[in-house]
Amino acid sequence: MREITSKKKTSTITFRFDTEIIEKLQKEAKNHQVTTNTLATQALKRFLEWDIYQPRVGLVSLNKPVFVKIFQNLKEKEIIEIASTMGKDEMRDVALFMKGEINLNSFMDWFEMQMLNSSVHVSHMSDDGTHTFVMKHDLGKNWSLYNKTILELIFEELFQKKIDVKYDKNMFALRFSE
Repeated sequence: MREITSKKKTSTITFRFDTEIIEKLQKEAKNHQVTTNTLATQALKRFLEWDIYQPRVGLVSLNKPVFVKIFQNLKEKEIIEIASTMGKDEMRDVALFMKGEINLNSFMDWFEMQMLNSSVHVSHMSDDGTHTFVMKHDLGKNWSLYNKTILELIFEELFQKKIDVKYDKNMFALRFSE
């Protein structure tokens, strides 16, 4: 299996920042064992691809323990109902708004970005047109079921594809062919 990587063209630009911001950026870069340039690029990319859209699409931040408690108190039937009647449409609409189009590639790029920005660890492997995404989280089985339900519906309705989803309380994985 191979991981998907891409080379992008770069350009040089100069910014003028407060010394305090530069010092914080350098300290964080050192803590993450990356260059200051890499960290600044990652921060700007996240801002431009995610953060500026959050208030526009109605995303809210919630502490993880509160989120887990809310989801764990729902019954399986309630999870499936919410995912089927509201979650699917909301996820599709947010992905469309943020990416400007909705096709298999744009949706999965958006979904992976959403997971990463939700503190979920993502592994994406591709082998001869078969994609496998594994999401490791500590948000509980109901959250995995919620995403499983939404993804199955979106893939079936939008992309006319079946996906294989496996899940438990700490992880869910999906596999599909192009």
